[in-house]
Amino acid sequence: MNRYLALQRIVELGSFSKAAEALGYTQSAISQMITSLENECSIKLVNRYRTGTKLTLEGAELYPYIETFANQYRAIQEKINEIKRLETGIIRMGTISSISVHWLPGLLKAFQEQHPGVEFVIHQGDYTSIQEWIKNGTVDFGFMNPAAASGIKTAALKQGEMLAVLPEEHPLAKLDVIPLKALEKEPFILLEEGHYYEPLEAFRAAGITPNIKYTLHDDYAIMTMVEAGLGVSILAELVLHRTHYRIALRPTDPPVVRTIAIGYKDTASLPMAAKRFIGLLRENVDNLP
Repeated sequence: MNRYLALQRIVELGSFSKAAEALGYTQSAISQMITSLENECSIKLVNRYRTGTKLTLEGAELYPYIETFANQYRAIQEKINEIKRLETGIIRMGTISSISVHWLPGLLKAFQEQHPGVEFVIHQGDYTSIQEWIKNGTVDFGFMNPAAASGIKTAALKQGEMLAVLPEEHPLAKLDVIPLKALEKEPFILLEEGHYYEPLEAFRAAGITPNIKYTLHDDYAIMTMVEAGLGVSILAELVLHRTHYRIALRPTDPPVVRTIAIGYKDTASLPMAAKRFIGLLRENVDNLP
């Protein structure tokens, strides 16, 4: 099994040396494992470059099955550890940028103080990619809007307001509340969140077609572009904490609200370490921004 686990870490970390360090092996031992696995399969699985590693075409085709196999083995080990009451394991989660920045640091620190032997693998993406990671077993659970979920279970955690984001000197910044209708003709900078995005749903419900000029995958890049006067946007209030951009933030009419939930396949498939982390999250959710 070590060969499959080694390949999984190489793909996740993009490097033989990083995988060796994470697994506690020498780089030579990791190379021998992969060579042995390739010989057994009679397929070259990984190409090595100066900038990192990449699966071959054949390796990419085979890897989802290897990943499923490795994850199932990991689940068995988690159950064994649970039975033995050992504080080890790996928590794999999918998250969005605002949660990564404003929720996870404190939660991870508190959890590590209680369970120092648990390792975290964190994938950051959007509602669509997180949902797919949950379904294919790449992550144990993920943060998402339950309205964006399909084919997985969700448990709501908290609601938060989304705010209009405008250049400081924009004429609409003089208003205390921005009507969504007033944003219809403005150049709109869209945050790419996959197949579901709360502001677009709010525009649709109000019969408004926004004038989308830019689509980006990063909240902070959007704030920089708004600051430069390239357009306006609507972002989660959570991500607007502790920022120093020269932008104006205003509530909208009607309000745009985002619900954050935990998404997962089913409770039975969650490793014990993941269940404990979710338990800590629930205990502290009222204190999170």
